[in-house]
Amino acid sequence: MERELQDAVSRFVRAFGLHQPDRTPCGQPVPVSEAHALGELAREGALRQSELAHRLRLEKSSTSRLVTQLINRGWAERTPAPDDGRGVLVRLTPEGANAAQRLAEARAARFAALLDRVPEGERATVLHALQVLTEAVDEP
Repeated sequence: MERELQDAVSRFVRAFGLHQPDRTPCGQPVPVSEAHALGELAREGALRQSELAHRLRLEKSSTSRLVTQLINRGWAERTPAPDDGRGVLVRLTPEGANAAQRLAEARAARFAALLDRVPEGERATVLHALQVLTEAVDEP
């Protein structure tokens, strides 16, 4: 059973394009980690870098490099945290918000097309299986 799960997950990763780190599964020429960061920042408005690291499940140093990449693209900026003189928030620039919106639209189109190819009677089962698998991965 373990081998079947491994094979199934590997096939899904390749079929969905998750093995291509410089493109999103929805086909956008943006590294997957940057796309996830843009999504989190677009959803929240601004986040402490440590909170972004937690949400993305990345090390602090990886998140720091990621934020620097977003800043270099003109998509994000660091700003002082209003409640902490030493704290820093990361927020999207207008260009970053536009990039996040384009990614969200491409993602919505990709998932709508994918869902259309899953038989209607099996959609809830597929979603439940993904939730169970995610919870299993989340357990320490």
